[in-house]
Amino acid sequence: MNTDSEKIEELLTRSVDSIYPNKEALKEVLLSNKKISVYVGIDPTADYVHLGHSTNYLLLERLHKLGHKIIVLVGDFTAMIGDPTDKMAARVVLTKDQVVKNLATFKSQIGKILDFENKENPIEFRFNSEWLSKLTFEKIIDLASNFTVQQMLQRDMFEKRISENKPLFVHEFFYPLMQGYDSVALEVDLEIGGTDQTFNMLAGRTLVRRYLNHEKFVLTTTLLVDPITGEKMMSKSLGTGVGLNETANNMFGKIMALPDFGIIQVFIDCTRLSMVDVMEKKRRLDMGENPKNIKVELAKEIVTLYHGKEMAQKAEEDFENTFKKGGIPEDTKEVLVNKGESLSKIFLEQGIVKSKGELRRLMEEGAVKEADGGIINDFEYIINKNLTLRVGKRRFIKIKVD
Repeated sequence: MNTDSEKIEELLTRSVDSIYPNKEALKEVLLSNKKISVYVGIDPTADYVHLGHSTNYLLLERLHKLGHKIIVLVGDFTAMIGDPTDKMAARVVLTKDQVVKNLATFKSQIGKILDFENKENPIEFRFNSEWLSKLTFEKIIDLASNFTVQQMLQRDMFEKRISENKPLFVHEFFYPLMQGYDSVALEVDLEIGGTDQTFNMLAGRTLVRRYLNHEKFVLTTTLLVDPITGEKMMSKSLGTGVGLNETANNMFGKIMALPDFGIIQVFIDCTRLSMVDVMEKKRRLDMGENPKNIKVELAKEIVTLYHGKEMAQKAEEDFENTFKKGGIPEDTKEVLVNKGESLSKIFLEQGIVKSKGELRRLMEEGAVKEADGGIINDFEYIINKNLTLRVGKRRFIKIKVD
């Protein structure tokens, strides 16, 4: 075990919002040379892990290097319930097939941060269907007896839905019970998660005390939030964020598109850069240096983490070529279509836009352009020639007529 006080202090402060019951108690345990069991859970509600999640895995990495037991838990069962966290409506319940499809590459994505090949201190990769699918109705009633309806209704999103006369479904109350029981099944000492998971993680603290008769620590990590809209900058349910499975070019471009106010927080939460170096970046920003310079360094740092230094350098060059010189990225998607097909149909099928409404808006803004700069604003546009199109700032597509 490593009890380096400076490393432990960084562990307990970097990207940390709150610690339950308190920081001092957890620090005492980490300094005691005791090996603790720690877990982070993630539901496969999409087929990618994003930078917002990476904060938790980077924290797990620091704990792993100190010698502690690490567990990555995939909520394949809880994903079929639907976490109501931060939702103004019930989350769409996923089928088992959707869950299986979504989690296909989870381990490889998270493995870009955590060393799943480590033999000296193996990292566990578990699925909560292992125990939740076996719970009897009698056990579920017993779990529920630890909480009151009033406690459940204190959750902000539930209160808001009730005040707005929106439906609140009984099955949504089961989610914190199930996530809480994960801590019992895993017999963990510490759970880590974003502040949006505080209620669920504290439910686990209650259940561990009841069924295992010991204290479970809860550490909540900071979320990347837009101070203007209040929305999370990285959200699977909103379809936003930078996926760890993005290509190097897409990852670089998306990071460059992040708002300037988030630069330093992303350095803190989503990179391995030392806090000394991060504070130097902040000093440069405070002194009036162009934020774009610092953002390029952030993009390179993150792309290097997931794709390597060489790919990060190439991504920077492609970005400069595309956005400064008006070029087209080398990895632009190319599709073969029949002459006479509608552009809107192709855009929807290829995922260039999410809806006809989005395409109409982009066309009205003059954001659909040919390589030579010509603007396409006809929603009924028919393909009759080869086209290379730029859609908005970062989307490109090459259309070849068969």
